[in-house]
Amino acid sequence: MARKQQVNETPAIWYQASACSGCAVSLLNGAAPSVKALLIDQVVPGQHVSLRFQPTVMAGAGEAALQVLDAAQEAQEGYLLVVEGAIPTASDWYGFVGHKPDGSPYGMAERVIGLARSALAVVAVGTCAAYGGMHGAHPNPTGCKGVGEVLREAGVDTPVVNVPGCPPHPDWFTGTVVDILLHGLPGAEAVDAAGRPLRFYGSLIHDLCERRSDFEAHKFARAPGEPGCLYELGCKGPFTHADCPERQFNQGTSWCVKAGGPCQGCTEPTFPDVQCPLYRKIPYDAQPRIVRDPGSGELVAVTKPSQEAGE
Repeated sequence: MARKQQVNETPAIWYQASACSGCAVSLLNGAAPSVKALLIDQVVPGQHVSLRFQPTVMAGAGEAALQVLDAAQEAQEGYLLVVEGAIPTASDWYGFVGHKPDGSPYGMAERVIGLARSALAVVAVGTCAAYGGMHGAHPNPTGCKGVGEVLREAGVDTPVVNVPGCPPHPDWFTGTVVDILLHGLPGAEAVDAAGRPLRFYGSLIHDLCERRSDFEAHKFARAPGEPGCLYELGCKGPFTHADCPERQFNQGTSWCVKAGGPCQGCTEPTFPDVQCPLYRKIPYDAQPRIVRDPGSGELVAVTKPSQEAGE
């Protein structure tokens, strides 16, 4: 009689803050592996992800769903916390999920901080969760910030892995989760200054792009949809880190440049403020480079080596 394999269960909570749900929808479109493979089929042998809370797909709603979230937070059993969306910090009224016993709103910032304290690790999925993104764009009246910044300000040292993109490719998220299940949290050598796994964000779009030869030959498109390099139309590929040209979206069907539009740089911490207007060319010497300030730990966009933090 075959011995039954022991399965290690990793609880997971997917918390949605100030978001459009696009990141969740992108993940649901994943194919290899699919969400079903990750959650049910044990794509990682002997490992099972138990998704306890995810508002977009769970059957419960309202108080019934919030009771699941409260129970997970109170149990403090150690779980993988996935956060989708930026965190409003200007006021609880700009974003809250449920109410406290006294009837006051349970602000998103307070909820994320509380959940993170009990988490094994935090995965910030999407650019909004990672760096503020669209919701944190100027003038940002709601004070939206990325998860890592909010946790640092609150003195929470739970590790954070950023999986940016607007939306991120489903492989970037599932691959990161599988890596965590198999090998544990990525070390400093496996992520860049912006906290992104080098496995997916280690190359520039520009270096992988199928139109790179057009750039070298100075063959530039004059309008979206035309053949030729899209740099003159505002392509942000020269300073955007991701493997979109190789991986492509919709099960390897296409991606922004292949569809005729310039890369918008959505995986970068500077998106969208620096990248806008999206169809404006940013000269090479004005393209931002991201470093982490050694004193504050904050991400800093610099355009010249002499401006790097710590120099």
